[in-house]
Amino acid sequence: MKKLAWLIVSPLLASPLFAADLMQVYRDAQDNDPTYAAARATRDAGREKAPQSLAGLLPSLTLSGNTVWNKNEISVHNGPTLSKPQYNSNGYQVTLSQPLFRWQNWVSYDQSKMQVAQAEANFVQARQDLILRVAQAYFDAIYAVENLKAVRANKTAIAQQLESAKKNFEVGSATITDSHEAQARYDLAAAQEIAAESDFEVKQHALQSIIGKMPGNLATTRKDAELTMPQPSDMNQWVAAAEQGSIPVQIQQAAADIAAREVDKQRAGHYPTLDLVANQGHSKSYGFISGVGTTPFDTDYQNIGLQLNIPLFQGGLTVSRQREASANRMAAQSGLEAARRGAALSARQYYLGVTNGLAQVRALKAALVSSQSALESNKLGYEVGVRINIDVLNAENQVYVTRRDLARATLDTLLSQLRLKAATGSLGEDDVAQINALLDPSSAQ
Repeated sequence: MKKLAWLIVSPLLASPLFAADLMQVYRDAQDNDPTYAAARATRDAGREKAPQSLAGLLPSLTLSGNTVWNKNEISVHNGPTLSKPQYNSNGYQVTLSQPLFRWQNWVSYDQSKMQVAQAEANFVQARQDLILRVAQAYFDAIYAVENLKAVRANKTAIAQQLESAKKNFEVGSATITDSHEAQARYDLAAAQEIAAESDFEVKQHALQSIIGKMPGNLATTRKDAELTMPQPSDMNQWVAAAEQGSIPVQIQQAAADIAAREVDKQRAGHYPTLDLVANQGHSKSYGFISGVGTTPFDTDYQNIGLQLNIPLFQGGLTVSRQREASANRMAAQSGLEAARRGAALSARQYYLGVTNGLAQVRALKAALVSSQSALESNKLGYEVGVRINIDVLNAENQVYVTRRDLARATLDTLLSQLRLKAATGSLGEDDVAQINALLDPSSAQ
């Protein structure tokens, strides 16, 4: 596995000519992610609720026909059989029905508009989730390579220090302890390299599952990239925006509105209905006329009228459905309140994630400068005999750990920025473009 991972990683580390950036990967995910495709199809299905409900307010036209084979025997009472007519009767009818008053149909039409709005909001949520999933997988992938590079650089430095310790021991200027310490660190670094290679492969395939292909080279953050504070810089404004604009809040608000209208629809089960009904048709049949026998009859008819239905008693079904709808309305209202509270919590969490992340990035940048200075000092001290080998190894390890932690803090802060915008329902491609502007396409990862 180690050899295979090196074959995979080597081109990524050695080919800085071109690297896919976050926006390109996001475009690939829009085209290939099955979860997003399913959400798009679900949205399209949800849009059909409106024309389906509108049909309950519009006229309906039906055509029906019949044909019947008749076999009869006509006789005088307690007398002889007069005839045994056998014939085929048939006919057709066109029926036009126009609802004039069906209150539940009007309520259903109002509900359908809310259901379409809910379907659209669900799709917006899916698009935001796609951005976050792509960003998470993208950042995990470039961090995996950054971590692998740091582990290998640390291993190379330890190997050099091990070689130096062995030579110094041979000439008598160092003890065998220095060699053993360097060897122990080298073995540990080798184990860390295997783990880092495995993690790299996992993260590559995680991104592949979203975009439908191996990602290849990925652009990493520019060295001079400057992360900024969220605007506005007041956390309470972000919380207020999340309570109103969060997509889960919008979805739950639509659910609450639908549930409230469902109460009205079930109450309409007590109301009468009035329809305009018109029929036109033709029938052909046979009849028996005394003294004439079996005679065919052709009938053409047209009629128009009003049909009134008044529900009187349905075994308590309508009342029970009203109670059910009322309980569902209360549940939806509670769900709406839970969604608002969850949105507010998310806004606070991710706002603090950004602000604390920015502080951590600044601290780690300073720590990296300090650890690099400390490494140089320890190397110089080792050369003149005032520092031992373990001091140099510890200083080298600290440099690589700090560099890795800085990369992780930077990527986590960028992801928190996206999650903060998602918490307010405003995450979109513009935000992806802003993050993308902080990446360097020439830095293949």
